[in-house]
Amino acid sequence: MLWSLKTREGDGYIYVVIEHQSTPDAHMAFRLMRYAMAAMQQHLDAGHKHLPLVVPMLFYHGVDSPYPFSLCWLDEFANPEVARRLYAAAFPLVDITVVSDDDIMQHRRIALLELIQKHIRQRDLLGLVERIASLLVTGCANDRQLKALFNYLMIQHGHTPRFTTFIRDVVGHVPHTKERLMTLIERIRAADRRKGERQGRQVGLEEGLEKGQHVAALRIARQMLADGLDRETVQRFTGLTAEELQDVSH
Repeated sequence: MLWSLKTREGDGYIYVVIEHQSTPDAHMAFRLMRYAMAAMQQHLDAGHKHLPLVVPMLFYHGVDSPYPFSLCWLDEFANPEVARRLYAAAFPLVDITVVSDDDIMQHRRIALLELIQKHIRQRDLLGLVERIASLLVTGCANDRQLKALFNYLMIQHGHTPRFTTFIRDVVGHVPHTKERLMTLIERIRAADRRKGERQGRQVGLEEGLEKGQHVAALRIARQMLADGLDRETVQRFTGLTAEELQDVSH
């Protein structure tokens, strides 16, 4: 049961779980925490700007007495003290926007993805050509990362001169990667073509089904009108518009 109430600090809630189990639940504290989080989410979904205070409460009348488990959910961890330090403080943050490109280049195998994410809102990534070429030379950029980069560029620019210029500049810095890069790009383009073909077939199928259903509705409406049913009933039954029924009757 969930009660809302006014506190000196603002709106709040009391969440009471009446426990009917004969055997106490060792994870009841975690369950209560989940219920409290759900109440907080509901409060935010209603348009409030701040989290409410939710007081989880267990009403217990089981066989074992007193209640045998802790109702602090942090005690359910194998190392409660570590859990307290983690969940009672601000969560760790990796803010790539304040990390310099030079520092990112030291991150080796994740450097390429970090560079992309940091500069993803730039109009283009041509200014990163030298750094990307350096990562290719040192073997710190694998094919999966390069595909992610090329996919992003294709989404941003398609097969425009800007994309072509970027690839040409990268190859110009690292000539021996040309075949590898061209192969990756062709794979991406082939995958895009297959995806487009599948989507086209699906759209065609859906349009065909929709047209068939519409034809069936018209046929049924024509028969219902011929049987003497009123237009309102026919329209409600078939889902056709008044204009479509008018055409059917002619």
